[in-house]
Order: sequence, then structure tokens, then C-alpha cells
Amino acid sequence: MTRTLAVMRHAKSAWPDGVPDLDRPLGERGRRDAPAAGRWIEKNLPGLELVTCSTALRARQTCELVVAELSSPPEVRHHAKIYYGPVLDVVRELPENTESALLVGHNPELEDLVELLSGRQATFKTSTIAVLSTELHWAEAGPAWASLVTAETPRG
Repeated sequence: MTRTLAVMRHAKSAWPDGVPDLDRPLGERGRRDAPAAGRWIEKNLPGLELVTCSTALRARQTCELVVAELSSPPEVRHHAKIYYGPVLDVVRELPENTESALLVGHNPELEDLVELLSGRQATFKTSTIAVLSTELHWAEAGPAWASLVTAETPRG
């Protein structure tokens, strides 16, 4: 079975005074770019089965706007390890019968994850999506586990 892992950095956030990092919302540009990312996923990753999202507000808002653009909405889960780490554990814990999953999270952890899993670097601007492909099991995720297929940054 070929497995596809898409890794997405949350859309552009706002920086309101006095708001803890975990509670920062999306900014205006983020609210435009996240639906564009959803349309890109709809076109390029049809049949996405599972989205695992950080518990941070900006990531959850990104996830909602992305999923709203999908013709067949996937199951959505929220996982604190995407925010607090280690994010590799989240990949290793994906359900074995899942063929395609999207992880919505943060930098620099996502750049580090893609480099670890594929051996290739990808620059993660806000809303960047990297797509990895592998024949291996989720539980085996580690160095050189997958191939980096593409990295795109859709804009609204």
C-alpha cells in the first residue's frame, strides 16, 4: 500500500497583544490563504482520509477552512503533540489502515519533520503543503522513510 502524508503549516496568524501563543487566531491573509490551500488539496490529494491538527487556534482555524473546501470531508482529529512535540510520534501513531493523511502544524518542527522523513529540505512559509509518499508503515516513520513529491504554497 502506498501511503501519502501531506504536511501543512498553518495559514498566516495575527499577533494580538496579550494573547498567548496557543490562542493566536488567523489574520486576514490567513483567512484568504487557507481556503486556497483547501482547493489545492481537493485537486491534488483527492480522497484525503484523515486530518490531524495542532490544538493551537490558528491551526484549528486553518484546518476548518481547508476541510470546508473538500468535496469529501475527512475525519479530523486534534493532537497536542503537534504543538508541543514530538510531532514524529503523531505520524507513527496514524491508523495503519489509513492511506492518506494531512498534518496541520507549525514551524520549525514541520521543516525538520519533512527533512527527517525524506532527506530533502522544504521551506515552509505559512500555508505551505509538502506531500510525502512511502510504501512503509506509519509506525516505521523515521530517517529516509518517504519521498518528497512536492511542496507548494497556495495563496488566496
